[in-house]
Amino acid sequence: MNQKKIIELENVSKSYSVGESLVPALSNINWSIYSEEFIAIVGPSGSGKSSLLNLISLIDHQTTGKILYESKDVASLSEDDLSIFRSEKIGIIFQNFNLIPVLSAIENVSFALQVQGKIKDQKEIEKRSALLLRELGLSNFLNHRPNQLSGGQKQRVAIARAIITNPEIIIADEPTSALDSKTALEIIQLMKRLNEEKKITFVFSTHDTNIINEVDYKLELKDGNIIG
Repeated sequence: MNQKKIIELENVSKSYSVGESLVPALSNINWSIYSEEFIAIVGPSGSGKSSLLNLISLIDHQTTGKILYESKDVASLSEDDLSIFRSEKIGIIFQNFNLIPVLSAIENVSFALQVQGKIKDQKEIEKRSALLLRELGLSNFLNHRPNQLSGGQKQRVAIARAIITNPEIIIADEPTSALDSKTALEIIQLMKRLNEEKKITFVFSTHDTNIINEVDYKLELKDGNIIG
């Protein structure tokens, strides 16, 4: 496997202001993520998992240290450039799906391509979205709205929405926490298949010990520090 370094964190710390106090969430994190990896971030509540994911998904900014994407210091990017960079490089899967309730499955996935703006032809957008949803086992649910789908089906739509833009990396915060154990394992196995077939890097947080066996390796956090 010819892996390249996608993300590098150098002495990254993150603190939040609470009243007049600064509360540390992450302390001097040094970590690199390579192409095609399938990584679980584990640790108890409050260990810094969500804070770390928010930083590497460029949703939030570090307090100190550097975050490099393909050797580019993201601090040098303007907010507009950062937004473009995110739309081209990063896909995000949310814990509670975050699908648009009034849109069908195919419309939710198509919306991601419309926002990215690279493809202008609406028929081509719909064609690609339908093809991907069928690939993920949703052939009979293209026109169903989120309230007509099971939890596992919603997460498959959310995964399709995340990968339709052809990102290098998918970041997911507790993507299986709203699912039963059987469906959760199916979703992780689906993510692993996409990781292998489409060569997309996956980084996700989880509390589910049954899922850990599916990953290439795990990053363990405690009190904002890497411990394993």
